Amino acid sequence: MENLKMHTPDLADENFKKLAALFPNAVTETKDENGNVVRAIDADVLRQEISATVVEGPQERYQFTWPDKKKSVVLANQPIAKTLRLDREKSVGKDGTPGHIDTENIYIEGDNLDALKLLQETYLGKVKMIYIDPPYNTGNDFIYEDDFSQNTDEYLGNSGQFDEEGNRLVQNTESNGRFHTDWLNMLYPRLRLAKDLLSKDGVIAISIGFHEMCNLLKLCQDVFSDRQVFSVTVKTSGGKPNGAFNISNEYIVFAVPNDFTPIATKEDMKDYASPYHGMNLATFTQDERPNQAYPIYISTETGIIVGCGKSLAERQSEGIFVGHLKDFVYDYAEAPKGTVAIWPVTNKGEQCVWRLIPDRLMGDWKKGYIKVVPNNSTSTNNKYAIQYLSGGIIEKIKSGEVKTYRISDNPEIPTIDIKDYKTAGAGIASIWDDKSFYTAKGNSDIKALFDKKVFSYPKPVDLIWYILKKTVPSDAIVLDFFSGSASTAHAVMKQNAFDDGQRKYIMIQLPEKCEQGSDALRVGYKNLCEIGEERIRRAGKKIKEENPLTTTDLDIGFRVFKVDSTNMEDVYYRPADYNQGQMELFADNIKPDRTPEDLLFQVMLDLGILLSSDIQETEIAGKKVFSVAEGYLIACFDKDVTEETVKAIAQKQPVYAVFRDSSMASDSVATNFEQIFETYSPRTQRKVL
Repeated sequence: MENLKMHTPDLADENFKKLAALFPNAVTETKDENGNVVRAIDADVLRQEISATVVEGPQERYQFTWPDKKKSVVLANQPIAKTLRLDREKSVGKDGTPGHIDTENIYIEGDNLDALKLLQETYLGKVKMIYIDPPYNTGNDFIYEDDFSQNTDEYLGNSGQFDEEGNRLVQNTESNGRFHTDWLNMLYPRLRLAKDLLSKDGVIAISIGFHEMCNLLKLCQDVFSDRQVFSVTVKTSGGKPNGAFNISNEYIVFAVPNDFTPIATKEDMKDYASPYHGMNLATFTQDERPNQAYPIYISTETGIIVGCGKSLAERQSEGIFVGHLKDFVYDYAEAPKGTVAIWPVTNKGEQCVWRLIPDRLMGDWKKGYIKVVPNNSTSTNNKYAIQYLSGGIIEKIKSGEVKTYRISDNPEIPTIDIKDYKTAGAGIASIWDDKSFYTAKGNSDIKALFDKKVFSYPKPVDLIWYILKKTVPSDAIVLDFFSGSASTAHAVMKQNAFDDGQRKYIMIQLPEKCEQGSDALRVGYKNLCEIGEERIRRAGKKIKEENPLTTTDLDIGFRVFKVDSTNMEDVYYRPADYNQGQMELFADNIKPDRTPEDLLFQVMLDLGILLSSDIQETEIAGKKVFSVAEGYLIACFDKDVTEETVKAIAQKQPVYAVFRDSSMASDSVATNFEQIFETYSPRTQRKVL
């Protein structure tokens, strides 16, 4: 059996392995700071291999940097020996039942840097949407302070606020010489980790104020260099005098794939538009593109395209037309018997050109990509109009992404229909001024659930809901690692109720203390996590009450996890230092306060199994056995496991079978373990912790 590593990935080591695989001759050996011989990359050899200009030293180059940026990169890459522990008491089932965990939603209490590291393997490339509302660095809000160099005494000696979990918070005032630096060092490693969680077609949206707007744009261009980065302006109030400038807006910075297309919504158009587009191309004139100026002949009996007449370019080259091309007048009388001619004319009656040349038009017609429809415009002599499918949609048809159907049973009409594919024809505006996005609306959202102001400046649910509608498919995972009052979770449930979607969310929030004298503290909420969790409970219940017919299967639950130290004991000793009696203290490598459920979730993180996976608990030969994701993983952490239990697990043929180290009931069971699996399930990967 193979031991699980039980810690987060060492990203620096993984990057080294990738370089070593690409450039093996650049691998060398050197001594580390302790004098140990270690493998390293020879930078000089690497330079020769890539055959490119290497910028170094004081040489001028374009870059975005600040003090300690390199250390913040190291911080992102450093592995941690931590885990996520389920808090069943705080968890809520899919139907709202307290203490149940039959839900696919996740709420994590703890430092988001640690949480993001713990999610790296399990959710790598699986998150479709990330929305965060980080500290704006106004000088009044608190930010995380990540220390790079201080020892424990120095760290504890620093002035700063500690939350009840021991996490240090810093009020980053403008008088601080590191005002921007501290904020950048806080956000940068978290964005680097978040990027790895995004799917290739995933989108990240970040709310921000004017204090760090410019820096956030540069930061996102640095981290998400393979994506488009842009911002929208969001009006947040009606506007009140505030110094020299009347600041009544915030911003959302987006990083999206280069081929990003917003999801169509009824807000963009009163109804979804057909994927077929008008064929005329008013941008160009007949003298600019004479090969695209020609008549199309339509059967008067069937409305079928019979063929095309000569283009203006052909007429000129053959001497049929002599003169300036712009003076050519479209002739409707030249149509063959039984047909009518239609020419490229704008809705205003101006002559233009078709989008396609004749051969391409007839080819696309035979493939079903062209549609003939009646023309009701009174500005032209055309009795019909031509519509076509764009190249992008055609590629989706060819790949099988878009299903097609025949419009007519008549074989002479090859036109296809796309029932399930509609386009909105509108993108995302760069200025959002909807009143439902105002900060006051966020306050009213909270008050409607709690009857009190228990959270300052919450994001309006409708704002996040709109982002979801434009960017998130119905089965996506949505992540918010500055969860706050859990507006994002509220918006996900609202959208699922709206369109019967199956979106899942992951919320991460540091349990920051509620301020002294606040309404939240007076009514019993000690920290922000308690507020967020209660908001989800109340919001889910309210959504179901308001929509009883459409929310029968709506998942309003969430599994609560806490970031904690690893389940494994840190045992460092020399055998000579201990007698035989003392050695028994180290017989078990698992901390005594950890439950089988704790061990299960750390194994799931280590093996890359979603934390939302279905978990079934059974008993085999008196031993507790977990089956995860319909038997993908089967685990038993009890001691004194017998052959009966091992055999029963092997017969289920899981992909992974995990046991506690030295858990076998006897030497005989341990000896026969591998043979049992080789007999019943040789492909099962057997691991211990």
